[in-house]
Amino acid sequence: MANAMLLPVLLSFLVLPFSAMALTQDFCVADLSLGDTPAGYPCKALVGAGDFYYNGLAVAGNTTNVFKATVTPASVAQFPGVNGLGISAARVDIAVGGIVPPHTHPAATELIFVTQGTIVAAFISSNSNTVYTKTLYKGDIMVFPQGLLHYQYNIGTSPAVLLVAFSGPNPGLQIIALALFANNLPSDVLQKLTYLNDTQIKNFKSTFGGTA
Repeated sequence: MANAMLLPVLLSFLVLPFSAMALTQDFCVADLSLGDTPAGYPCKALVGAGDFYYNGLAVAGNTTNVFKATVTPASVAQFPGVNGLGISAARVDIAVGGIVPPHTHPAATELIFVTQGTIVAAFISSNSNTVYTKTLYKGDIMVFPQGLLHYQYNIGTSPAVLLVAFSGPNPGLQIIALALFANNLPSDVLQKLTYLNDTQIKNFKSTFGGTA
């Protein structure tokens, strides 16, 4: 009797994977007009070949800023065809002497491919604070595990260009310097959190557009 009762349950577990496969869509191009959700954007009704094409990484980014670097994303907001596919891309331009400051991508692992220039790239482990750093040349690649703090800077005599692949359609980005100093977090609180003095904090806030 017990075996007879177990049989339907076992059969349901065997059938479920095939049912899920049958319901899986080939793709789900994002309908950006409907807004993002925890499960991604809703699917666009009418889809064409142009939805799976993006040329935004062909143009060099503007590096005239405090970091002398810029990121041109090809995430779901710019490239709706990657919605639900677990991938996205970006281009990073770093001028001579420029940096991509310490930052994290909470929703994706990052792989960089150096197409031009010479850079130093590194990430910091979360359990031991070990720094894993390498000098990268044209043709080199390096991976940064999801959520870990990482950075790059140009040590060459010419601009550096990186092509980036992410393991998610919307990797997210938090730059530590901006998170601390490009807002209205009170200076006295920042002194406690960072061990910087008031003058240093006000200089950083002035540089990054924060307020006292």
